[in-house]
Amino acid sequence: MDRLPDQLQPGLRLVFAGTAASERSAATGHYYAHPGNRFWRTLHATGLTPRLYQPEEYPTLLQLGIGFTDLCKQGAGMDHVALKAGVDVAGFTVKIRQYRPATVAFTSKKAASLFYGSPTSAIALGRQPEQDDFPTMFVLSSPSGAASGAWTPQPWLELAEHVLKTA
Repeated sequence: MDRLPDQLQPGLRLVFAGTAASERSAATGHYYAHPGNRFWRTLHATGLTPRLYQPEEYPTLLQLGIGFTDLCKQGAGMDHVALKAGVDVAGFTVKIRQYRPATVAFTSKKAASLFYGSPTSAIALGRQPEQDDFPTMFVLSSPSGAASGAWTPQPWLELAEHVLKTA
């Protein structure tokens, strides 16, 4: 059973792709639910949402053209624990090709490294090289409080500029 249901539909302008649900998100059933997570504040601060949303409101972001998924749908918690449940890169790829969002943003270098099959040290933040038959891809600094030492708003600002320009 998936820890968090995908929020996907055709025609989305942006899909956020995480590694796996946090323990708090899995327990509440809401994406980016931990109070120390910067996700919701950053969405609003960058202009991607017109107001500050709360984690329990995540389904309403479909109305704004924003969706959610994770590469590991079965696990929850810190990556070293959650990923023991397995990662489904092929399933993620099928979903993205099926729903065809304009842009996909990985919410951590770890999520991107799983997709690209590269170590996190080889993953650059920001816009990624274009791939045939795939949306524009971004890698963001993790909004998790556990990753606060590596936090930088720059890739989020770059994403917002791209999404708002192409909307």
